[in-house]
Amino acid sequence: MVAHRNVTIKDVAARAGVSITAVSHALNNKGTLAEDTRVRIREIATAMGYQADALARGLRRSQIGVIGIVLRPLDALADYSPPGVDYFLRFAGAAAVSALDHGLSLMQVADLVKGPVTPLAFSLDGYVVTDPVRNDPVVELLESRSIPYVTLGRDLGKPEAANWVASADAAATRSALDHLAGEGARSIAFVGGTDDNSWNADGEATYLAWCAERHTAPRLLRSPEGLGEAGGRDLVPALLEGGVPDAIYSLTGRHAAGIQEAMRERGLVAPTHYLLACGTDAAQTRTAEPPITAIDLRPEVLARETVSLLAQITRGESPAGRRLVPSELIVRRSSQRPT
Repeated sequence: MVAHRNVTIKDVAARAGVSITAVSHALNNKGTLAEDTRVRIREIATAMGYQADALARGLRRSQIGVIGIVLRPLDALADYSPPGVDYFLRFAGAAAVSALDHGLSLMQVADLVKGPVTPLAFSLDGYVVTDPVRNDPVVELLESRSIPYVTLGRDLGKPEAANWVASADAAATRSALDHLAGEGARSIAFVGGTDDNSWNADGEATYLAWCAERHTAPRLLRSPEGLGEAGGRDLVPALLEGGVPDAIYSLTGRHAAGIQEAMRERGLVAPTHYLLACGTDAAQTRTAEPPITAIDLRPEVLARETVSLLAQITRGESPAGRRLVPSELIVRRSSQRPT
């Protein structure tokens, strides 16, 4: 990749239409600048990828043996330890171990666009970016800085890209729907998230195609991922419009847990009155009563594949990307009809 020219304080000053001294005062919280001017200068510096740290500028010219990881869904939640969500902990832990296997270290970095970020953020050898949204600004920033990256899940705005690893979400969704149908479900409602990423897109597209193949009317609802169990609870009135569905498939485990609780409050219990399954395993799905059938996305395998692909790219190799990792359907009592 062609090295990107380091952005200087002079560049920032020119873009902002202020003096170099004003930029320095704004970034170091000195002087008597008006607050709106100070904020504007900082925003411009961040957007340009300016690094004030001289060490970071020097390190960017050579590899340092450290890669970064940006967890985009957790950036969106502004919560890096959401209750019950162990998928990202499993992924990050396995990625750290895999990095060591390649002679690298791993640094978790918050949203590179919003900041503030460590001055070394743009000096790392490359990045793993999980679940990017369409035309993700973090991906755009890395490309503008010519920093190698691999995404976990596709950036929907870059269909030509090959530097990604993903769980086989279409196959996983189909396996869950087939399982529910095998248990006798004919009307299956689908609950997706609202993030514009490949996980939601592939799950929804597979569900709609599955319904079309069986000539059944789809019932598709969405709830923001950040609402968690509360989002699932809020959807229950809509899910019950026109009668209780035979089954509900929720992509997000926390939504599924909320749905189960709200259904129980209405006297509807899985699997007696309806079947329930979800697209990602979590603490809530395992500890629910009854335990909820879920897809194990196998984050440890995903981590090994993403880090391996990134390591090859940072070594100047041209590895084959677009790697799909099969998931596993874990059947629990919530989706097994009583005999």
